[in-house]
Amino acid sequence: MGIFDKIKEKLSNEFIDIVEWLDYTDDTIAHRFERYQNEIKNGAQLIVREGQAAVFVNEGQLADVFTPGTYTLTTQNLPILATLKGWKYGFNSPFKAEVYFVNTHLFTDEKWGTKNPITLSDERFGLVEIRAFGTYAFKISEPGKFIIDIVGTDNNFTNFEINEHLKSLIATRFTDTVGEANLPIELYAANTSELSETCQEVMQPEFLSVGISLEKFFIENVSMPEDLKKEIFEYSRIDKLDLDKLTKFKTAKAIEVAAANEGGTAGAGMGMGMGFVLAQQMGGLMNPQMGSQMQQASPVAPPPIPVQIQYFYAVNGTQQGPVSFDQLKSLFASRTINRDSLIWKQGMTQWTSLKEVEELKSFLGGSTPPPLPPQ
Repeated sequence: MGIFDKIKEKLSNEFIDIVEWLDYTDDTIAHRFERYQNEIKNGAQLIVREGQAAVFVNEGQLADVFTPGTYTLTTQNLPILATLKGWKYGFNSPFKAEVYFVNTHLFTDEKWGTKNPITLSDERFGLVEIRAFGTYAFKISEPGKFIIDIVGTDNNFTNFEINEHLKSLIATRFTDTVGEANLPIELYAANTSELSETCQEVMQPEFLSVGISLEKFFIENVSMPEDLKKEIFEYSRIDKLDLDKLTKFKTAKAIEVAAANEGGTAGAGMGMGMGFVLAQQMGGLMNPQMGSQMQQASPVAPPPIPVQIQYFYAVNGTQQGPVSFDQLKSLFASRTINRDSLIWKQGMTQWTSLKEVEELKSFLGGSTPPPLPPQ
């Protein structure tokens, strides 16, 4: 063998004839294949494994992209690169090109969260703050776009590098989505599944714009300050409570305590009298016949209990009630209803806004007396 043959053999051995990448990590998204002076032997074998894609880049320009399989690198398999290189009739010498292997498998259990509280406006509680966190999963859907737009010249790109960008994008879009949802504050924590689906739909186009597909998005928790939680729970209890029954119950307990109080003859007499009146009232409610008998036996019957006016009201197009005047006033004070809410009571021919009902105008404040008569 001549000296020129030995030199030729030595140089040919320095050129790569197998292009492949074995991923021994679980966080690498893109890896640049390194070789001597970026030169690849004509006819070299390209091996792309399942869950990978191979991207050829020529002087910063995207060339050919290969899906899983084994390829012989010729002008037939590199049509875009051949055009960029100006190979009209094929080539026989080694060529230069950057080769990036991209992991296309699913990256799961990635964490996201709001760094700062999100301020929302609630009709009942005013400005409130919430926080949220959860997980998401993504994969590279367009390897070529991802290499050009995100990776650049990074020779080993990990999911840690992209996660900071993705988490910022998620936090921004999550804030926009919950702000536009305009739900009562307590429903955000109760509708995480629906919110998760909506957020994924909103974020998907921005992920796809850089070659990434948002495969899953989960909101695991929506939290708020403890004092706001207590206020919401208290409001919920008051909203569901029958204030009329509560008043009767507390009155009965108070009379029971007064009757048991050893405060002398006068106190005992007062307790007995109040107990007798209560017995009449409770007996009339529980057993009309018994109540009637007790009233007949009574030497002096008390006047009948005035009948309270019962009101019905509408919230979000749904009829609610009946409630008493005081209950309706509490609902107005808690902003469950307002001056334009529809009200109906017995005797009214149709539903009327609260501000038009004469006895309810006192809720609005600012009432003035009529003018004095002339002297």
